Amino acid sequence: MFVNTTTSYGLVARFFHWTIAVLVLIDIVLGVMGKFTPRSGDTVGFLQLMYSTHKTIGVAVLALAILRVIWAILQPRPVPLHPERRAETFAAEAAHWILYAAIFVLPLSGWVMHSAEVGFAPIWWPFGQNLPFVPKSEALAHTAANVHWAAGIVLAATVAAHISGALKHAILDRDSTLARMLHGIEAGNRQGEIGKHAAPALAALLIWGLAIGGAVTVFASPNGAQTSGQGTASQTTGWAVQNGTVAITVAQMGAAVTGTFANWQAAIEYDPDTGTGHVNASIDATSLSLGSVTVQAKGPEFFDVETYSQATFDGEIARGDGMAHSATGMLTLVGKSVPLTLDFDLELANGVATMSGTTVLDRRDFDMGAAYPDESSVGFSVEVLIELTAIQPQ
Repeated sequence: MFVNTTTSYGLVARFFHWTIAVLVLIDIVLGVMGKFTPRSGDTVGFLQLMYSTHKTIGVAVLALAILRVIWAILQPRPVPLHPERRAETFAAEAAHWILYAAIFVLPLSGWVMHSAEVGFAPIWWPFGQNLPFVPKSEALAHTAANVHWAAGIVLAATVAAHISGALKHAILDRDSTLARMLHGIEAGNRQGEIGKHAAPALAALLIWGLAIGGAVTVFASPNGAQTSGQGTASQTTGWAVQNGTVAITVAQMGAAVTGTFANWQAAIEYDPDTGTGHVNASIDATSLSLGSVTVQAKGPEFFDVETYSQATFDGEIARGDGMAHSATGMLTLVGKSVPLTLDFDLELANGVATMSGTTVLDRRDFDMGAAYPDESSVGFSVEVLIELTAIQPQ
């Protein structure tokens, strides 16, 4: 029988239940494996495959969840087998509401996280990479990641309780609770009391409110004020730097990933009459934020911030045509010094200088990402964008 009755689950309801259950359990395993697998050049291929599988399964669960809810609305719900056990019936009903919410909250939060950042490991066809009205935002991705993590804990705990309850019915009570969902057999009193959903649903809502509220507030990003990409600059001598951005963009599996350094300082000497000067800049590599690959980028294969916490540039400024300028000198990064020319435009008005410049580095010049010998995972080129505003010394 395809449809439900008041004493049995039909084939369609059982298909949704067991298909979603298996997919959720697989996704939990994949998520745990990803959490504890070291990030390195040796594991990047495995991690990309695993996370693409994890994300695609999650979105598939979301699609099935929508269909399952529609079907559940159209179908009668089988009566409880033991309505006289009020506490047990209440707990079972609340667990079902928690699980119904989980199959929406988990995949949606994961999809928002993926959409808000340039995703490491794409979601496979036919599902898309982005959601409407979800901007690229590290702060939003961080919040969605916290919600996803909290929802995973709620799901895992509820699944464990749900399985324990099913085994208790099968082994200790020896009733037909599990058999109704496994084989669709009829069990229960057709004239029995249909479960009252309001109180268990409110209990589930309270649990989800606490979980999501805690994820959004207690575990909020401590660097939320800097997630816009506007770094904290400080000057030593010469022109007084007011604000600015030091950003890098690298290709991750063919998609551009942009990050910023939150802390840096610059000593700038510049003569507007001759168009010449000198710059000495220091960048705090530990302040790098690069979306979902921040930890990996700071690791020993790339910026190695535990060993080399600072990057420096020392160069001479020269003016070209119009607003065009260049700073030519040496960039020292992860212990390697490489010649660098930064081309930039400089506007001067009422003692205020506005500068914007770009350059392109090759990570291989610094022996960064040696375990990634081609560009299938991480591109060779790293685009650097520097913007700042400074005030002329009096």
